[in-house]
Amino acid sequence: MKKINVAIIGASGYTGLELVKLLLNHPVFKIAYLATSEGNTTIETLHPALKKIFECAVDKVDFDAIASKCELAFLALPHKSAMEIAKELVKRDIKVVDLSADYRLELENYEKAYCKHIDKENLKNAAYGLIEYFRKDIKNAKITASPGCYPTATLLALLPFIPYIDTNFPIFVDAKSGVSGAGKKLTSTNSFVTINENIFAYNPLIHRHTPEIEEKVQKIYNKNVHVNFVPHLIPITRGELVSIHALLKEEIDPILILQEHYKNEKFIRIRNNPVNVKDVSGTHFCDIFATKRGNALFISSAIDNLLRGAASQALAAANIMMDLDETLGLPVIAYVP
Repeated sequence: MKKINVAIIGASGYTGLELVKLLLNHPVFKIAYLATSEGNTTIETLHPALKKIFECAVDKVDFDAIASKCELAFLALPHKSAMEIAKELVKRDIKVVDLSADYRLELENYEKAYCKHIDKENLKNAAYGLIEYFRKDIKNAKITASPGCYPTATLLALLPFIPYIDTNFPIFVDAKSGVSGAGKKLTSTNSFVTINENIFAYNPLIHRHTPEIEEKVQKIYNKNVHVNFVPHLIPITRGELVSIHALLKEEIDPILILQEHYKNEKFIRIRNNPVNVKDVSGTHFCDIFATKRGNALFISSAIDNLLRGAASQALAAANIMMDLDETLGLPVIAYVP
C-alpha cells in the first residue's frame, strides 16, 4: 500500500510524543516532517525514549516545505497558535487534524470562551472529530477539530441518553483527569508538591468545555441542555474518569440503551460494573457504565486522556480523511493489568 506522508506540528509535548509513537506503527502513514515553535533540534532530544528507535530533525514551521512533503498535518498546539498555522496549510491543500479548540466551536461560543478567531472562513470547512457521531463530516473535511479528553468522555457517555433525560433539569458532570492533561509546562497547579497525594477542582461551573458539550448536544439532538461541568486534577499520570448525574423522564434499562446505541462501534465497550482508568490506559477504547435509582441516572466513562482524548482520536480522524480503514494503527492493549 502506498505510503502517505504526514507532519506533526507541536512534536515536543505529551500528545506530540503519543502521535509519533502511533504513527511509527501505522501501516500507511509515514512521518515526513516534525516541527516546534523553536525548531533546530531532533525528536530523540525532545523525547529521549525514542533514541535508536526514531531519529528525525525537528524544524520550525515552513509551510512550503510541508506542502512539498506531506498530504496531512497534525497540529498538537495551543489554541490560537493552531489556527494561525491551519489556515496556511489549508491554502496549500494540506488536510489538517487540529487537536486544539480552534475549530471545535461555533464562532460566538469560541470567542466567548477563548479569544478572537482569526480564521473564520475555515470554520465551515471543519468537522468535529467525535468519530462515532461525525464520520460523514470528517470524511469530506479539510480540517478535523479533534475534541479534547473532557468533551470526548462526557459526550460519549451522555449522548445515548439525551432522548430519555428530563432536560428541564441541569445535568451534572464530575470529571477527573490525570496530570498529563495539563501539558508539559510547569505551573503551581501541576507541580509534584501540589498534586502529590492531592485532588482538587478547577474552574468549576465556568470551564470552557461546558459550552462545547452543550453545543454538540444541541447539534446532534436539536435540544438545549444545561450542563454543570466540574473538572478535577488527580495524582495519576494519565487516564480520565467522568461521572454524570441526570434525571430521567421515562423508565429505561440504561445498559440496554448503551448496548443498542453503540452496537456497531468497535471502540466503545459497555461495562456491567463501574469503569476504571486502568482498563483503558494505553488504548483507544472508551468504557461506559450506567445505572439508575428511580429517575436518578448515573453514567460513568473512562478513557486514556492522551490517546482517546487526544492522539488516537486524531489518528482515527486522519484515517477517515484519507479514505483508510478507520481502525488502522489504533492501540487496543492496556498498559497495566
